[in-house]
Amino acid sequence: MNLFENVTEMGHEQVLFCNGKDPDIKAIIAIHDTSLGPAMGATRMLPYVNEAAALKDALRLSRGMTYKAACADIPVGGGKAVIIGNPAYKTDELLYAYGRFVNSLNGRFITGQDVNMTPEDVRKISRETSYVVGVEEKSGGPAPITGWGVFLGLKAAVEFRLKTSNLQGLKVAVQGLGNVGTNVCRHLHENGAKLFVTDISKERTEEIQRLFGATVVEPSEIYGLDVDVLSPCALGGILNSETIPQIKASVIAGAANNQLGEEKADGMMLVEKGILYAPDYVINAGGLINVYNEMIGYNEEKAFKQVRNIYNTLLDIFDRAEKQQITTDAASKQLAEERIANAKNMKKVLVTAGSTNGKS
Repeated sequence: MNLFENVTEMGHEQVLFCNGKDPDIKAIIAIHDTSLGPAMGATRMLPYVNEAAALKDALRLSRGMTYKAACADIPVGGGKAVIIGNPAYKTDELLYAYGRFVNSLNGRFITGQDVNMTPEDVRKISRETSYVVGVEEKSGGPAPITGWGVFLGLKAAVEFRLKTSNLQGLKVAVQGLGNVGTNVCRHLHENGAKLFVTDISKERTEEIQRLFGATVVEPSEIYGLDVDVLSPCALGGILNSETIPQIKASVIAGAANNQLGEEKADGMMLVEKGILYAPDYVINAGGLINVYNEMIGYNEEKAFKQVRNIYNTLLDIFDRAEKQQITTDAASKQLAEERIANAKNMKKVLVTAGSTNGKS
């Protein structure tokens, strides 16, 4: 990997590496853009195959957070952190050391809970830094509100592509039954959708089958099902040259981050197949909206109003993409970059005005 070439190409402001002994810790914090505010992004812990894979994940996820915040109209920037290691060997000392690493940035980066990190882990990190969200879980954690936002985004996609707001009898394949995927299933079931689900955990699939009457399929079968919607809610990279040719769904709308293996090529392949793709960083913004509101003082009405707007934002993105004959991923980035540019211009105006007022 050409480190500086990749960082420059993706537009990152800063990438930081934490390497420590006693405890042994390797972590990467990627700060993509702080035009709208301090970089926010949760921390995940994974046994990456190598350090280059960890860096790639941090770079892509942090850029996605910039676009996520901008599309959600939240005044924060984009960042992300990864801890390289097996979560089975996670220790309190490692979490404390990581907290000190975050604290050394003096608020330039604010973190929270992601893959293989628990609310208790976040509380331990918070012993060493105040620049962490989700400590108190005032709203019950991010999963319920993220799941609701994904459901609303799925409805918007169905309305745009299938020209119906009625989900009764809609066939939806859900890949990944973690906390968010389970909440998506719950909302779909309550609205009459017919569920087809898969997960590496037999316990989870059996539970969703029992609760919502879902049909359980093998992980390899989920792509080729004759359904209306595919909802990826596991890890990323699952929309690629191998899986896209199998997909029969007209809509892809799910919670997983970085769903496109190769953003431009795979995004265009979806367009060529007539599949409407809801960009992941737009549809799954409920978690960010939730923790941002916890940070500034939780107001449930305000938070839920912002999440409801995911529906309207996606309709705008779908319309842009159709009119300009571009991918929905490109259209969502266009929207985000417009908002970021406006923020930068406003800062310039304020700085100029301040300089002028300061003259004697």
